[in-house]
Amino acid sequence: MKLYEFGPTRSLRARWTLQELGVDFEAITVNLMKGEHAQPAYLKVNPAGKIPALVDGDFVLTESVAIVVYLAQKYPDKRLLPVDLKQRAEFDRWMMFTVTELEQPLWRISRHTSIYPEATRLPADVVIASREFKAMAAVLEAHMRDRQFVVGASVTVADFVLAYTLDWGNALELLGDCPRLLSYMERMYARPHAPMRIAQALKSVGLG
Repeated sequence: MKLYEFGPTRSLRARWTLQELGVDFEAITVNLMKGEHAQPAYLKVNPAGKIPALVDGDFVLTESVAIVVYLAQKYPDKRLLPVDLKQRAEFDRWMMFTVTELEQPLWRISRHTSIYPEATRLPADVVIASREFKAMAAVLEAHMRDRQFVVGASVTVADFVLAYTLDWGNALELLGDCPRLLSYMERMYARPHAPMRIAQALKSVGLG
């Protein structure tokens, strides 16, 4: 398999899953800073020009959450995906919560602080998005009371997706009122096959 990735992007979620699975893969860096994601060679892999992309033989898959779920399903013996119907529903619930209620405010903050041209940034939206993230983080903080993992009694790929997202929120200093989430995030990144933290990954590409 090949993983097209770049530093601190959501490709870290896919890398984390591959490392936890112990699967051999070829890592191919697509340098966003040099615009390689917009070049014809990569657009043949992902016409949207987004990172990550996974190539498994003649099968190409994009979107980090789809990739981690695919990998968990491909290697069921690793038990990174619930098999019980209700547990799987809870898994889907918290995956969707992560990418809609937590990730989307973080994207808005990032766009209006560093991605968009300065003249088009909306400082007021940063305030609103920060407030929305904190409100949803509080919901998750309550959910994590007496829990080691976001779903069930063992780790799943939902934990990798969530821990990465929390690391992003923490980098923006939005988790100060969520000690359980901070503890959970640190536990997840202490796993032996965890990837670099976002701050380390930023430094690795000269952005930290």
